[in-house]
Amino acid sequence: MPNDDPESRETLIDQPNGYAKILIERSVYSQKNFDENYVPGYRPNPSVKEKLQQKCMHCRCSGDCWKNFILTVFPFINILKNYHIKQDLPGDLISGLTVGIMHLPQGMAYGMLTGLPPVYGLYSSFFPVILYFFFGSSRHISVGTFAVACLMVGSTVQKGVAAYKIAHPITPVLQDTNVSSNSSLLLDGRDEQYVHVQLAYAMSVSFVAGIVQLLLGIARMGFVTVYLSDALISGFTTGAACHVFTSQIKHVFSIKTERYSGAFKLVKTYIEFFGKIPTTNSVTLIASVVCMFILYMVSTYINANPKLKPKMKMPVPIELIVVLLGTVISYFVQLNSKYGVVIVGDIPTGLPVPAANQFTVITDVISDGIALAIVIFAISVSMAKILAKNYDYEIDANQELVAFGICNILSSFFSSYATSASLSRSLIQERVGGRTQVAGIVSSVLLLIVLLVLGPYFRSLPNCVLAAIIIIALRGMFLQVFDLVNLWKVAKIDFCVWIVAFLGTVLLDVDMGLAVGVIFALLTIICRSQRPYVCVVGQIPDTDIYRDISVYREAKEIEGIKIFRFEHSLFFVNTEHFKTNLFKVTVNPKELKIRRKRALDKQRRKDKKQKTLQTVITLGDSVELQVTGDEMEYVETSIIDLYPSLKTSFHTIILDCSTWSYVDSMGVKVLKSVIADFKDVDIKVYLASCKAGIREMFAVTKFYDQVSRENIFITLHDAVLYAQHVNQSQRQVQNTAQNGITQDLVDTAIEDGHDGIDNMAHVSPNHQTNSNVADA
Repeated sequence: MPNDDPESRETLIDQPNGYAKILIERSVYSQKNFDENYVPGYRPNPSVKEKLQQKCMHCRCSGDCWKNFILTVFPFINILKNYHIKQDLPGDLISGLTVGIMHLPQGMAYGMLTGLPPVYGLYSSFFPVILYFFFGSSRHISVGTFAVACLMVGSTVQKGVAAYKIAHPITPVLQDTNVSSNSSLLLDGRDEQYVHVQLAYAMSVSFVAGIVQLLLGIARMGFVTVYLSDALISGFTTGAACHVFTSQIKHVFSIKTERYSGAFKLVKTYIEFFGKIPTTNSVTLIASVVCMFILYMVSTYINANPKLKPKMKMPVPIELIVVLLGTVISYFVQLNSKYGVVIVGDIPTGLPVPAANQFTVITDVISDGIALAIVIFAISVSMAKILAKNYDYEIDANQELVAFGICNILSSFFSSYATSASLSRSLIQERVGGRTQVAGIVSSVLLLIVLLVLGPYFRSLPNCVLAAIIIIALRGMFLQVFDLVNLWKVAKIDFCVWIVAFLGTVLLDVDMGLAVGVIFALLTIICRSQRPYVCVVGQIPDTDIYRDISVYREAKEIEGIKIFRFEHSLFFVNTEHFKTNLFKVTVNPKELKIRRKRALDKQRRKDKKQKTLQTVITLGDSVELQVTGDEMEYVETSIIDLYPSLKTSFHTIILDCSTWSYVDSMGVKVLKSVIADFKDVDIKVYLASCKAGIREMFAVTKFYDQVSRENIFITLHDAVLYAQHVNQSQRQVQNTAQNGITQDLVDTAIEDGHDGIDNMAHVSPNHQTNSNVADA
């Protein structure tokens, strides 16, 4: 066969109204005819063995291969190669000092969320930042403590301490050995004797999270975050903010409550909290309110003021100012000794020595570590992609997994819990001129000075000041509630995902809430796959364009033809929905067959009762040959003519397969069944616009043994024209048969019991299509 159609012509005609008119003349193509004229190839579908062989071929130990590997694992090399000291260093210095100043109060404040002393927050703001400089691919995110990650670590610590208390109700006070020998450690809570247990759970869950991230990165599974939608993350973080707020509100009122864990722990906490309101320390409450007022006013009306922001080289470090003022006032007024205000206490100087004896409960925190790893990665990569988009560079999600995995694994040996990108610090680092992760090194130097020299000077810092910093920092998370208004208007399913993730996190717990949110989000995907949109398609008059008749009023159904569109792939989940809706918009062929058979039986009994028939020969389900008396006479008694309700308004159904990306074996079985059922009631079924993968599935499942390849067409318009031509040809044959039938044909029908006439010869008529398209 030739590879081109000499009869095909295409003409573009300009019209006075500014539109162009397309005139196309070609043959009607079934898929079989098209493949004969234009020889198809095969889609690349290598086996697992072939894929491995291809990978091995690329794994050659050449110099370029090693170079690319090193540059991928250590992105900082490429960053420093293009580093311009005069252009980049000033911005990195300013942003590094600014973020370092923010690290001090936030690190100490968020350290309290984990159930550990505040100094551990400073450790987590120091070690991971240095490691991320070498392995991270983002130039702008600020790595360190983050409320949600700290809360998840704290939730694990609380559950672990609660379990340990049950098993060991009386335990002597133990000295922490993970800090330098010239330091001391005091906890401000009632669980000083359980510090080693708290540290073990915090470091173990951080280590597990790092291992999970590293393995996912090596396996190139950076795509896992696609299962965490924006609505899910927003609802989850807002729910987590409620837990963070609850953990800090007791410090504002200086009320001691039990540490609950598991479902409804917030409800239990607030019941106890409100019961102890009379024990509030008024000085602590006043100090907290004053700090929150100052923080809110400065952050809202100065740092976030659109008129002042362009004039400011850096935002006012109000958190650091509040911490310094709180420390100084507390020291000179003696808030702890005179008024009972709880303070941070001794902060050890020096750096913790590496230790591996704290990973003793790894098996108890595996599930918590997996959830923590995914949440950290999702939040960090989302922030990194937003900032990278502003500066036209790409983020390698797999390398980010490797980077955070290495950060969390190695840092956990130095008493640093799992860290994440901070949304607020990252935005400030970018806004004040940060160019690369050199800014992180600058902030780490500042933190190192604090850890080695200045730590003890913060001994008198009140806990309520740190709590006030955290509560004000949660404002952005709580404002996410207003996303619901837009979600309700745009996507109600996303609205439901937000609500479920939020309520699951608030009412159950952080890890359980995340699991509930993910499961519900996956269920919505399953439900949408199980019950996709279906419609009847009509033709725009005088064109080859077909559209949903419920969307376009101009689209009209073609007489005698039903075009059915199922807007999803056809597989085992939705096959029943496909069949049900197809029968709903057309007709149930099984019921129609039963009704016709009953009508035929009724007509036979009626004719037999009237003794007008000697012999009845059935031709199909609707036409009878009557033999009356001794003379053979042809009489057509159509059941459809006798019972008009048994007649359908269409003779052909066309399935628009353009929206199908794949069909599984169950889908093929349903297609076979549906086509066979409609064939029994003389309704033809054609398929149009089947993709190559679907046709390959048809071949593998022997679909063509039952359905001719000529019943599959390359476009809807080809299928429509073919169906109209075949119907017209059949009518001509029927008219010829009605005008006269030979005795030989009747004899053959009597002997065989069926009609041997086949008028479905293949035709490929030429057609012409006129389409108006907008002139570009």
